[in-house]
Amino acid sequence: MPSMLDAVVVGAGPNGLTAAVELARRGLSVEVFEARDTVGGGARTEELTLPGFRHDPCSAVHPLGIGSPAFGRMPLARYGLEWLHPELPMAHPFDDGSAAVLARSVAETAASLGPRDAGTYRRLLAPHLGTWDVLARDFMSLPLTALPRDPVGLARFGGVGLPPYTWLMRRFRDDRARAMLAGLVAHVIAPLNGIATSGVGLLFALAAHENGWPMPRGGSQSISDALTAYLRDLGGTVHTDFEVKRLDDLPPARAYVFDTSPTALARIAGLGRAYEGYRYGAAAFKIDYALDGPVPWTAREPRVAGTVQIGPSSREIGAALDQATGGTAPRTPFLITAQPSLVDPSRAPEGKHVFWAYGHVPHAWQGDLTDAVERQIERFAPGFRDRVLARATAGPPQLAARNANYVGGDIACGAASGLQLLLRPKISLFPYTTRHPSVFLCSSATWPGPGVHGMSGHNAAKAVWRSLRKADSR
Repeated sequence: MPSMLDAVVVGAGPNGLTAAVELARRGLSVEVFEARDTVGGGARTEELTLPGFRHDPCSAVHPLGIGSPAFGRMPLARYGLEWLHPELPMAHPFDDGSAAVLARSVAETAASLGPRDAGTYRRLLAPHLGTWDVLARDFMSLPLTALPRDPVGLARFGGVGLPPYTWLMRRFRDDRARAMLAGLVAHVIAPLNGIATSGVGLLFALAAHENGWPMPRGGSQSISDALTAYLRDLGGTVHTDFEVKRLDDLPPARAYVFDTSPTALARIAGLGRAYEGYRYGAAAFKIDYALDGPVPWTAREPRVAGTVQIGPSSREIGAALDQATGGTAPRTPFLITAQPSLVDPSRAPEGKHVFWAYGHVPHAWQGDLTDAVERQIERFAPGFRDRVLARATAGPPQLAARNANYVGGDIACGAASGLQLLLRPKISLFPYTTRHPSVFLCSSATWPGPGVHGMSGHNAAKAVWRSLRKADSR
């Protein structure tokens, strides 16, 4: 009879792989089971359009990845992970042909917002510059997984970050600054008047100034492959093409760690209605493009930016978010777009490019947003459609089919709005544990939430380790 494993991880996304690595580093026997035929979850790279065009089905840009306290403690560069930085992390064009930018330099960013708001922006960021490593660890390790190393700095960040963004935007006199920061908040698909939305915008801005908004060479799959290779060197095992429908499908283990939605965890582990109050939020409608050349942006800045936000006013961005979260598909969507082949020519044949854009739509929406998305892109890049060789569209049903964690097309694995932005998956000081003493949750449905940073897996692994150590001491 085979010996009992210390831990089994269900789901080989970044959080599941991180949890597995953290446990294996502590000398525990770990096996990972993944339903798909490749590892990656929301960090994959595939040829979605034409041969030779390598796309990331989910995000391509990882502001919280390069600065992740979990990834930073792992030798992932040894396993092929290399971060590539565009000339500008992000650009935000306007209808007059100009653009605001989120640059590595605070001064350059501030200058792009105009003379009336440049000083306000510098003063907003100044207290937090140079503190990323400590702030990220303190902020992303909460709650109760580590005592803050700089409680004063964390409190200062919270003082600005906890109020809604609609409060913070009052500090700015012109809409250039309001719109650029509103776009940063919109990355978590939350209405601008939600609790802690100021903190979302501030965190993304600080990430750009401290570490940039880079992309992994070869695509997001490189992150997943590096984690997997490191795990195997630590003695862990990964099984793909293995769908788990109940706990009995898995080998005997002292702990079961789920990188899944709370809904799937409850179904597989027999926890009944344990997460019935958990809310899934608005969805994404994503289009991956194979292009015959670079996007013909009118403004200069977007032509050298890895990420381009499209939403020319804070009012337009706020309306699009309110519509998507309120059940209506926006006629004028706010878009987040990425240009991976600008910094990584290996992603497309010579002279060609990959590009993606996504807008926000209601949960489980079944319509087609393609025309609205492309009208918005053409607004700031006339002639864009003429460069399209092929497109691969994915609305909520397709996103959910690709990744079971994206329930109803919700790429955050649960609404990142209201109290659920901070207290995930329910109001508890122990979000990684369940009422089953051997079952744990490590997906982005737990703090600190969505993004490819592995911190939900890192924090969950600590909870597992403490539980096993406590059992051993009895």
